[in-house]
Amino acid sequence: MNDYRTRIYQNYVNSREEPLAPQNIEGLEVRASRLKQLILNHFPSDRHSKILDLGCGHGAIIYFARQMGYPNIMGVDTSPEQVESAKQLGIEGVQYGDLNDTLRLTEEESLDVVITYDVIEHFKKEELIPFIDEVHRVLKRGGMWIIHTPNGESIFGGRMLYGDFTHEIAFTRTSITQILLSSGFQKVSCFEDVPFVQGLKSAIRYLLWYIIRGILWLYLAIETGYTGRENIFSQNFITVAIK
Repeated sequence: MNDYRTRIYQNYVNSREEPLAPQNIEGLEVRASRLKQLILNHFPSDRHSKILDLGCGHGAIIYFARQMGYPNIMGVDTSPEQVESAKQLGIEGVQYGDLNDTLRLTEEESLDVVITYDVIEHFKKEELIPFIDEVHRVLKRGGMWIIHTPNGESIFGGRMLYGDFTHEIAFTRTSITQILLSSGFQKVSCFEDVPFVQGLKSAIRYLLWYIIRGILWLYLAIETGYTGRENIFSQNFITVAIK
């Protein structure tokens, strides 16, 4: 591992203006609506699916997935601070380890779901290709890979790409579909990561987001003549790839 990655991952929770992990389990509630919506929209209907969260951080997705009835989920993270934070929060099943080593030690076609939430942007292109191949190998036929990553198509794409010193790459709907289909996945679907309505303030944010989105869509339509609705403008986006 490169020295800059080692330095930052060793201090990944606290080397920022505000700590990445909350001090107690109640602190996860600020992410509850967004992550529960992710689970509701994209997790398989079978609650007994075997799920691996690679780069799981302090285990927020694992915590909410178990709340929603998915007991067979575990995670791995390369940051000792993140793993220690998970222990302090009482979230079980979060292990310290290298993501590539974890995949190599996982049996072929043994998982229903792999999650990488804010992970693949940390890889260089030449590192990402073998990682994709390993994810494809460990998934069952019909299994899914759920990805959350910065959107290079957003007007604030640079904010997300350069917001972490260890970020190497950003994707668009087109580029991530290209590499995943080229790597053997049968279907790739991409979704905007939009504000979720959970009260008056978030409803106003949701409305304003779609007004701004319409303006951005109009700009592209004027410049390119393309009037399709598939463009993704949120700073991050979600991809679901089916093997």
